[in-house]
Amino acid sequence: MRHPLVEVDERGTILRIDTCEAPDREPLTEFYAGILLPGLVNAHCHLELSCLQGQIPPGEGFSAFARAMGEVRHRFSESEYEQAMRRIDAQFREEGVVAVGDISNDAQSFAVKGESPIHYKTFAEVYGLRTEDCSRQEPLLAYPHTSLTPHSIYSLQDRLFRTIAAHGRELLSIHFMESEAESELYSCKGPLWEWYERVGFSCDFLHYGSPSQRLVESVPKERPVMLVHNCCVKKSDLDRILEHFTAPVHWCLCPASNRYISHLEPPVELLRQMGANICLGTDSGASNATLRMVDELRLLKGVPLEERLRWATQGGARALGLDHSLGTLEVGRCPGIVLLEGADLARMELTEGSTLRRLV
Repeated sequence: MRHPLVEVDERGTILRIDTCEAPDREPLTEFYAGILLPGLVNAHCHLELSCLQGQIPPGEGFSAFARAMGEVRHRFSESEYEQAMRRIDAQFREEGVVAVGDISNDAQSFAVKGESPIHYKTFAEVYGLRTEDCSRQEPLLAYPHTSLTPHSIYSLQDRLFRTIAAHGRELLSIHFMESEAESELYSCKGPLWEWYERVGFSCDFLHYGSPSQRLVESVPKERPVMLVHNCCVKKSDLDRILEHFTAPVHWCLCPASNRYISHLEPPVELLRQMGANICLGTDSGASNATLRMVDELRLLKGVPLEERLRWATQGGARALGLDHSLGTLEVGRCPGIVLLEGADLARMELTEGSTLRRLV
């Protein structure tokens, strides 16, 4: 809409949506130059890793990044972790994020999330090739809006992965095809395979032949999934996955993280051609210099801005099951209102000076 006029009550509920050629002349009306959006949804984040910004050198590849994570995670105190999480949570609010799909390995982020006005949907992540059960993660299920999820297609043995996938109806958030090393592992080659060999890890799931084949043979077709990163997904993977699932499949892109770790880019045009449900995330401070949604949007050049903005709002709300209240500006809803400033409105494109900020 051009020249939109949005009326809200004191709680942020939308009372009326109209148009007005001169909103700066209306009484009791705030006037802004830019684009009005519903609140943003960051569909994939690791809030608990906020302290790790700048701790891992960029551009060294996925396997090097994964090894470095184990080396740097324990360098900081609990108070340093909490301060960093509060800083990022405040940044999210300032930018207009109203919901986050957050990965948690322990309970340290829940105090921050419990005090935040942002809706956090938490995925209690199970990982480790020597992990035999979910006993470490099960206490996290006492926290609101929290469910179990496997970390990835390469970091859990077969029985436990299938057990998690078979029980429950909640969305699964799975790191998927972030690098070629994931596919190469199933052929007993590549840096991930070499790392596992060196430290003595064995894998009992390589008989599936590929990450996508393991996914469709292990996850019930009626279980909703969100696949995160997807840098190395091919058409054959998409065909296999979309043919299997009857529940929605959501594809979460984190372009800034992919560029930081390995200079890879997700196959955006292929996903668009296939009619995929796309949403956006920032990933973690360990792999992202800013964790700002505007930077994720800026990296997806070539896609119409309106479509990108849908991914950052409605797409994420649908993925997290919050589209009944968030993701669109509609009368009766309270989705938050965000202002996109500094865009080239003639070309409908972001600029280096484009910013997002919360109005409501």
